[in-house]
Amino acid sequence: MNSKEKAKIICHALEEKKGMDIKVIDIHEVSVLADYFIIASASNPNQLLAMKDEVEEKLYEKKIHPKAIEGNRDSSWILMDYQDVVVHLFPQDQRIFYDLERIWRDGVMIDSEEL
Repeated sequence: MNSKEKAKIICHALEEKKGMDIKVIDIHEVSVLADYFIIASASNPNQLLAMKDEVEEKLYEKKIHPKAIEGNRDSSWILMDYQDVVVHLFPQDQRIFYDLERIWRDGVMIDSEEL
């Protein structure tokens, strides 16, 4: 499965759990870290955990396993590393604080529906 298909599955999983302000940044031309960063917000810790679990479940069904997952429901940031796609999940206030969209502004912002 290519990185674009993986990103599409992740975005759909986040939408299923009502992830807010889902952004996809194509960073393949500006970094060797990954092809895509996906950033989404949750309104509360339960939703944050549900979003993480949904992404894990949908990719596991496709036999795709994370390289690493950092953070939990009490964290200010959950990072899910699927090698060519990295998912960043935040409570709303922490997303504003870390402002990854600004840090990775050299990447290309893609509408999740365009995947």
